[in-house]
Amino acid sequence: MKDEPVIVERVYNAPVKRVWHAITDVEKMRQWYFPTLTEFEPEVGFETMFDVAHNGKVFPHIWKVTEVVPNKKISYEWKFGGYPGNSLVSFELFDEDGKTRIVLTHDKLETFKGDIHPDLAKQNFVLDWTQFIGAALKEYVE
Repeated sequence: MKDEPVIVERVYNAPVKRVWHAITDVEKMRQWYFPTLTEFEPEVGFETMFDVAHNGKVFPHIWKVTEVVPNKKISYEWKFGGYPGNSLVSFELFDEDGKTRIVLTHDKLETFKGDIHPDLAKQNFVLDWTQFIGAALKEYVE
């Protein structure tokens, strides 16, 4: 179904606290996630904007933190400057005997109108999140 969120779930051989810092500390986020991220604070209402070049185009990423439960969940609105749409990204962490189960949910991707803006099509987010959560973050925290 087109309007279903992208959900990527993995278990890391790392404690929750280490994974939490990797997804909320700007220095760590630059290492595995977005090197161009300028600033980030895990505080409700915090907003940031940074550019990411992709396929010869620049996409201004605009984030606004909407929910923070330390060591458990962080969510933020995710928009692209100059493009329609507003999505919601959530990272949820669960302690499983010293390991961490992470559930990434990216919802409302259909608002980006990927049929008109193919760079923002859902399948690209599936690929990107699988790479970020399945490989980059896993390698970083383990």
